[in-house]
Amino acid sequence: MLVALLIFSLMGAACAANYMYEKANIKGVGYKNVEVIISTQHGFSGAKLVEKESGSGNVILQRMELEAERQLQKNYWPLGVIETPNGPIQTWHCDYPTGFPPMDYINFTKEAEFEYMPVSYQTGTYDQKWIEKLCVQNYRIGAVLTEMYTHAEHLQKKTEVKTRLYGFGPDWTDNWQDVDGFGPLPELCCTGVLEANLNAQVIGVAHIGWMSRDPEPSALVKGRHIEYGRSVEDLTGVFSIEKFIQLWGNSTCGAISVDWLPCL
Repeated sequence: MLVALLIFSLMGAACAANYMYEKANIKGVGYKNVEVIISTQHGFSGAKLVEKESGSGNVILQRMELEAERQLQKNYWPLGVIETPNGPIQTWHCDYPTGFPPMDYINFTKEAEFEYMPVSYQTGTYDQKWIEKLCVQNYRIGAVLTEMYTHAEHLQKKTEVKTRLYGFGPDWTDNWQDVDGFGPLPELCCTGVLEANLNAQVIGVAHIGWMSRDPEPSALVKGRHIEYGRSVEDLTGVFSIEKFIQLWGNSTCGAISVDWLPCL
């Protein structure tokens, strides 16, 4: 039975591209439509990023870099750990460049400048003001960030977002190689992080918000998730926007990982 579990675990480890990276640099004139979807776990778990962008006109500048990796299972055990009648057993492990403990993470950086105007080609006429939408979710700590611009005649922005989540690993006093030493991370350990630095100049409509909810449902609110904080800002017109947002599982998460002091 144990041999079968080991084989199944090794087969499952080879079924997906758990590391994703993309880098792009685009300039030009015309119509542009882009959609990016990243998820480190399926369902209401892990870290997720959705970006949608479309519009017609002048793409003065666009630089984008995206990196994501899945190092955990859906139950937040590290990859390579399986449940047995005698408890969890580590069948294999990787020495990730991100260090210990294993984590799911998404790093996203984008710098762009768009200018609206109608354009015509043999395929037709395109007349759409710019739309730029970004949503990042971290289900481990119940944190979400939304950055959205619509009806934009001109948009110049620089966005940097990093989110990571930790799960379960060896007991704090046990060695990683100890197959019987798995348990939840200590309560004082960081469970996850969502950080963002937003800088934008927009002629149009802007919507920026974040929210923090308890990942576990509560009987106090009839099975819903208790909300601990939110910030929502809607702007219409000509605005310059600078925001730094930091949502941590607790205050033990270490140093800030995004640039909170950008050049102006």
